[in-house]
Amino acid sequence: MSVDKNWGSTLKSIVFDMSTMHRHGAAFYDFLRLRKRFFVDNLGWTIPTDGIVEMDQYDTPLAQYSLVEDGGKIIGGARCQPVDSAWGPYSCMIKDAARGLLEDIPSDLFKPSMSTPTNWEGTRLVVSDDVVSVADRTRCLALIIDGLMRIIEARGGTSLITLSPTALYRTTRIVGLKATQVSRPYVSDDGREYALFASRVERAIPQLKRFGIDPDTFSVTGVEQERLKPADTLSLEDGPRFRTQTRKS
Repeated sequence: MSVDKNWGSTLKSIVFDMSTMHRHGAAFYDFLRLRKRFFVDNLGWTIPTDGIVEMDQYDTPLAQYSLVEDGGKIIGGARCQPVDSAWGPYSCMIKDAARGLLEDIPSDLFKPSMSTPTNWEGTRLVVSDDVVSVADRTRCLALIIDGLMRIIEARGGTSLITLSPTALYRTTRIVGLKATQVSRPYVSDDGREYALFASRVERAIPQLKRFGIDPDTFSVTGVEQERLKPADTLSLEDGPRFRTQTRKS
């Protein structure tokens, strides 16, 4: 059933890692299912899947997750971890691409200066296609990004990098994330143009309130007071899509 609400939404942000995911029932598994639907079924990426979920080498105890639920249903989310992470032979996705471990991502995007203890990487951002209301898609994106900001800020991080579509600038500007392109663009095999973006870790409180999101409870409330204008919302065609691909198998 599609989520199609003009206002009065019940969207809520939840954040966790592997040590606390049990507090949120099947949220993590449902996020993996959502990732498979979007990245494998829709975009056609060749990444690890069992036909039900998608999970890769960066889903480790070092990863943190920012998800959005609506009545218990996971409708969006993203993953983040420190750029300096190390788990077995892997670090973070964009650094591993620079090391030549990921054949589908150019190796010249990541710069050594980006490898700092306070720099984090955001990956696997997705909003469910079941969310058909443009207003709710925008609120969902705002909640996901705010969750990332809270996670990173609480752990002393000051900056976030993402490998994303170049159209991301417009999308993130709408929800208050000031992203700067810090690498050359390239066209992926899914036909989209991507680049590396960097942004300061800072919650966009005014924008959250503008979209009817309570910055203290991390949920949507009272949005019936003001319908969002088209210029304030995320176009369905733009869709938030953080590019995160692993080695083809």
